Amino acid sequence: MILHRLLWRFARHRDDAEFYRLQAEDAVRWLRAAGVAIGPGFRALDVGCGHGVFGGLLKSAGCTVTFADEQNYLLPEHRTAPFLPINLDSEPVDKLGRHDLVVCSNVLEHLARPTDFLRAADQLLTEGGSLYLSWTNWLSPWGGHEFSPWHYLGTELGPAIYDHLSKRPRFHYPGRNLFPTYVGDILATIEEETPLKVRAMAPRYYTELAPLMTLPLIREFLAWNCALLLTRR
Repeated sequence: MILHRLLWRFARHRDDAEFYRLQAEDAVRWLRAAGVAIGPGFRALDVGCGHGVFGGLLKSAGCTVTFADEQNYLLPEHRTAPFLPINLDSEPVDKLGRHDLVVCSNVLEHLARPTDFLRAADQLLTEGGSLYLSWTNWLSPWGGHEFSPWHYLGTELGPAIYDHLSKRPRFHYPGRNLFPTYVGDILATIEEETPLKVRAMAPRYYTELAPLMTLPLIREFLAWNCALLLTRR
C-alpha cells in the first residue's frame, strides 16, 4: 500500500517527479506480480506520458521505450528517447505502432471520448502484449482532482464552490480537460465493445485490496484510482 506515502509526498511537495516515481515503481511491482515480463528486449509505449516518469522507469529496467503525448513535456533525461506527438481525442492510435506493454497512466479521465481510445487500444499491442490502464474515477475521493471533495456536488456547483473558497487558479475544468468516468462503465465498454479482456484489476494505490473491485457500487467510491491489466481475448 502506497497511498499514505503519496499523500505525505503530495502534502509536502505537491505532484513532483518523485510523487509519480512512487506510483510507477508500485505499478511495475504489480505488473510483474501479474506475470508481465518487464525487462531487456521488452518494447513499451508510455502514452499520455507527461514528464515521462513511468516510461523512464521502464527504460531503466531495460525496456525499449517510446513516449507519446500531445506535447513533449519530457524531463531532460528522457529527451533523447523516441517521442510521438498525438491527440488521443482526435487522432488514430495506430500511428504509435505495436508494443509488448502499453502504459496509459492517469490519462483516461482527461479524454473527452475515452471509449474511442478503448475501442482502438488493441491496435497498440503485439501478440501477447499487455495494456496497463489506470485512471481516477469520478466518484473516488480525488475524482475532482484539486477541487475534491467538492466534485461530489456536481461538475458545475462543485468547482464553483472551490473557486469561491480557495481563490486560487484551477487547472482542471469539467467538460474541458476533466471528464467524469465510472469503473462500471469502463469495464462494460471493455467487455462489450473491445477485443480486450481484464487480466487483473485493483485499486492502484492499495493493490492488496483488489477484492474491492468486485463490489460494483463500493468500488466507485473506494478505488481512488482504478488499475487494469488488459490483454487481447
